[in-house]
Amino acid sequence: MTSILFLCTGNSARSILAEALANQMGQGRLHAVSAGSFPKGVPHPMALAVLADHGITGDFSSKSWDEFAAPGAPPIDIVITVCDNAAGEVCPIFPGRAIKAHWGIADPAAVEGDGQRAAFETAFVQMQARIAAMLELDLAGDPQSLQRALAEIGRFEGATYGASGTAADR
Repeated sequence: MTSILFLCTGNSARSILAEALANQMGQGRLHAVSAGSFPKGVPHPMALAVLADHGITGDFSSKSWDEFAAPGAPPIDIVITVCDNAAGEVCPIFPGRAIKAHWGIADPAAVEGDGQRAAFETAFVQMQARIAAMLELDLAGDPQSLQRALAEIGRFEGATYGASGTAADR
């Protein structure tokens, strides 16, 4: 089983969506968790609502990446950052030997009012497409090839950062 850590700054929206989707779509091939460099403390209510509307429920929580970087923490095979650096948000960089990639998606929590639901649905669909593509890869194969393939996935529709290839392999 491949362990994946989805990282964002607040760990309340995009990384929660990614964790939930990866665990559901991975059907036992993936063990996904999420965390943030400055966690909000609770998942965004709209993230939970969108997941529930798609039949995905769970005990999701907003937590610090420190628990995955600490000595004795379970090993992480892949770290994927999902924050939108183009909007000025600082994306965390995870230390260690895990394969790293960046899948920038616009922050749906930054949208307020009537458009928020649509922004979360868009983030959900974009993340779902990326995870589906990842599941087509040989996750136990050559690490360098896997990292390149994960970076390519980060350039899918809706990518907000790294489309030029300059920072996709964070």
